[in-house]
Amino acid sequence: MDKLIKLGQDMAELWSKYSAMYLNGVKNTLILALVATAIGCVIGLVCGILNTIPYSKSDSPLKRFVLKLIRVLVRIYVEVFRGTPMVLQAVFIFYGLPYFTDNAMRFNSVWVAAILIVSINTGAYMAESVRGGIISIDPGQTEGAKAIGMTHVQTMLNVILPQALRNIMPQIGNNFIINVKDTSVMFIISFTEFFAFHRYITGVNNMYFPSAAIEMIGYLTMTLVASFLLRWLERKMDGNDNYELVQTDQLTMTAGTYSHPGKGSPYDERSREFSKTRGGR
Repeated sequence: MDKLIKLGQDMAELWSKYSAMYLNGVKNTLILALVATAIGCVIGLVCGILNTIPYSKSDSPLKRFVLKLIRVLVRIYVEVFRGTPMVLQAVFIFYGLPYFTDNAMRFNSVWVAAILIVSINTGAYMAESVRGGIISIDPGQTEGAKAIGMTHVQTMLNVILPQALRNIMPQIGNNFIINVKDTSVMFIISFTEFFAFHRYITGVNNMYFPSAAIEMIGYLTMTLVASFLLRWLERKMDGNDNYELVQTDQLTMTAGTYSHPGKGSPYDERSREFSKTRGGR
């Protein structure tokens, strides 16, 4: 119990001295994770769509060659960036670019470098999520869209993607939460996010564990809030559970999709208008 009290006192002391630095780290982490996740989703969406464009033997050889080449390139990109740690990707992109170009090409802004690295990494994961979301849609819907004259682009935009995006929404949220935590490796390129401030603070006062406890609470708070907001967004995308039919639409009532006890439409035998008309004949 004494140790817990001492830990709380040390955490309070650190927070009173460095709260501005901790909060600035939280802000940088959230901005980086949010922007990189959004860009990564766009990259994944493009790759997923390109990877699912259909072709057949009746298509021209050039079209088949281009689509096969695209799929190979997308596969290489996905496997490389999913199969290597983000910290090494940061090293290769941030330090490797000037190394191979003799400093002719280098990042002047660490923000640009960090966003690019996390976005490319996120895009590799989202490419497979989007591909899975697209192929999970019932093929009958694609066939029905083609039957009414829709092109592949129209079918994708109006029929497939709206459903696929709803299906992959949990994965988008999952990638955002992962990015909130994995941006901690960006200290390798001197990007000052939440974890980088922790390293600086512990280097000044050597209070490593109390600072780590603050970091743990901070990351947990960010991910819990993000999870709550994402679940709320999913419920909003689902819409209402029950849908009431419009009771004033006579055609809907006549079609048999609406019934009311003791009352009929003007076109059935239970209606008073029908009875008067019949009696007048």
